[in-house]
Amino acid sequence: MGLETSDDAGVYQLNDEIALIQTADFFTPIVDDPYTFGQIAVANALSDVYAMGGKPLTALNLVAFPIKDLSASVLKDILRGGLSKMEEAEVALVGGHTVEDPEIKYGLAVTGVVHPKRIFTNAGAKPGDQLVLTKPLGTGIIATALKGGMASKESVTKMVESMVALNRTASERMQTFTSHACTDITGFSFIGHTLEMAMASQVGMIIHSANIPLLPEAMKYARLGLLTGGGHSNRQFFSCRVEADPNLSPLLMDIFYDPQTSGGLLISLPSDQAQNLVETLRKEAQMDAWIVGQVVEGPPGKIKII
Repeated sequence: MGLETSDDAGVYQLNDEIALIQTADFFTPIVDDPYTFGQIAVANALSDVYAMGGKPLTALNLVAFPIKDLSASVLKDILRGGLSKMEEAEVALVGGHTVEDPEIKYGLAVTGVVHPKRIFTNAGAKPGDQLVLTKPLGTGIIATALKGGMASKESVTKMVESMVALNRTASERMQTFTSHACTDITGFSFIGHTLEMAMASQVGMIIHSANIPLLPEAMKYARLGLLTGGGHSNRQFFSCRVEADPNLSPLLMDIFYDPQTSGGLLISLPSDQAQNLVETLRKEAQMDAWIVGQVVEGPPGKIKII
């Protein structure tokens, strides 16, 4: 499995029982605290393996750091934060590579495993399915407010709590249901990743805007115009495949196009199982989940937001 359906990771089959999942992800700091940045970067990198229904096993640190300009203690804290999340995920850190660079960057190259017949892809969504989302939206806009010194303590706290949370439990629980497709919501935004699933599955999707969860104050910062360049790019690239209710708030659409970091899983599964998955995640895993839409016959590769 490679690039054809814009899946979250590459998969290489070793034998009838085991396939390798491989992915890499790294980025510049999204928060001020080095330890927290390390946690977020690792949770984000591991997410692609979870989205494929796999179990991450090993990781390599990918680091760029301005060692002549910043204290090595900052780098140490980033790596400590990352290691704490790897330990939580039961992932072995087996090495890595560091380069000197004017701008900090951190992430992982991750190797995981999955049974070849139990791989989750973008391409399996079926008409009649419902869509379950496991994290709220708004990380890009709130991070922009944070960089501008305008974000409240509450909004930053909620954003960080969301971003450091592993998608491990959601992935494990979805595998106990007849789930058909999965992806994680990251840089291409909720709309972009939903469209990837619609296009790969050759189905249409109806999104219920009122059901989509938002992080606290995301709308407030959108109203102040604290949008990202990535959000503008997502809108420019994906809007041709989106039909939005003209009465929908433009600010809400800004958030739907907002690039996410370490976002939740978007899971497509039969409508008679979707509410059970939501309740299972809320009761057994103490994590939120929401039914945000449904899969329809067509038009294929397009979504309608109502």
